[in-house]
Amino acid sequence: MSAAQSWRMDRELPGLGIAGRGATARAVVLVSADVGMRHRLMENLVQLRWSVRVAGGGAEAMAMIELEQPEALVLDGWLPDLEVGEFASYMTTHYPGMELLRMDGAASAGPARSPRRNELLHAMRTSQEFEEPERGHSMRIPPVGVSVAQRSPAPAAASLRLVRPNTVTLPEMVGESAGMMELTRLIRLVAPRTATVLIEGETGTGKEVVAKALHRLSARAAKPFVVLNCAAIPESLLEAELFGHTRGAFTGAVASRTGRIEAAHGGTLFLDEIGEMPLALQAKMLRFLECGELQKVGENDTVRVDVRVIAATHQELEQRAQEKTFRLDLYHRLAVFPLLVPALRDRMEDLPLLVEFFLEQMGITSPRKAISDDALLRMRSYEWPGNVRELMHVLERATILAEDRAVIGADEVRLRTPRRT
Repeated sequence: MSAAQSWRMDRELPGLGIAGRGATARAVVLVSADVGMRHRLMENLVQLRWSVRVAGGGAEAMAMIELEQPEALVLDGWLPDLEVGEFASYMTTHYPGMELLRMDGAASAGPARSPRRNELLHAMRTSQEFEEPERGHSMRIPPVGVSVAQRSPAPAAASLRLVRPNTVTLPEMVGESAGMMELTRLIRLVAPRTATVLIEGETGTGKEVVAKALHRLSARAAKPFVVLNCAAIPESLLEAELFGHTRGAFTGAVASRTGRIEAAHGGTLFLDEIGEMPLALQAKMLRFLECGELQKVGENDTVRVDVRVIAATHQELEQRAQEKTFRLDLYHRLAVFPLLVPALRDRMEDLPLLVEFFLEQMGITSPRKAISDDALLRMRSYEWPGNVRELMHVLERATILAEDRAVIGADEVRLRTPRRT
């Protein structure tokens, strides 16, 4: 069954399928995984007095449309989660009174459903004719996912000079560097399959983000995504947490409990920091991966479950295996398809996009801030040992230090310095 078929409903929702009924005038849902394009188009539509909601994928757009029933839907030629042709067909069938325009022109023909269709077409053309910021233009980007009425005006200050994001990236993967584009390509290749994936990378690079993307793009997307950090649970409790236990299996086990593996049945189990798993437990994990059966602590019977395992580590597991601190057979079983998340220092060309992305997110709950060129230059000269996570924390701190100022300056960018010994 295709991704589009999985969300297609057999019955018509109340109030749908009747032209114009309940439609919100001058409301438009804009669906695109291209961050740069959707922000430029949003600005053009806002200037034409449209109320705009943006979505990065088809499923998110469906929820918005079911809730608001907008006058129009503007759809990109590619969606990260659904097949765009089937999605457009579903929308046309169930919302015949809604104007549907595709940025690639595929659905622009046919009778006009909105009296303001020409405004939409004009905004689309203007966005596609946008000159790249390298020529001296600056671009102000409002917060993603916030309606026009909720947004405060953007501060009139210097903004980042960005290049347009590549349309083949995933919404979760912010960046256009060669390393990120290769990572995105590999995610797309392996996500629909059942192969075990080992995500490798330094602390703070975003390994859990990669795991969530793998789950979202798989056939298991509607099933649970269960996370277990092997380093965050005491060794004495990790087995029971992973496999579950029966009542009275050990001191303090006052009731039976379902383990994380069983809780992920039908879906994905993400084992973060797998290198911290004790050797004794590694043997049980290997057996589960080989036969798909688990045995709860304190129980003799086995339970068969259907779970895809994705593991992550910042350690060199192959080297650990040579040192006899990690099972080599488990390493090979986990690393059926290894993925390497590049460190931030190895993709510094992505820094402006990452900065803008985090400022967008922070602008949803607090006044939107821009960043000065001096502050960005200061960030470029730093090695970022904490990677993307450290960048997010630095920007959060800088936003607080900037107080009521609209622009984050270099003085607000507080970076770690080596301690003197």
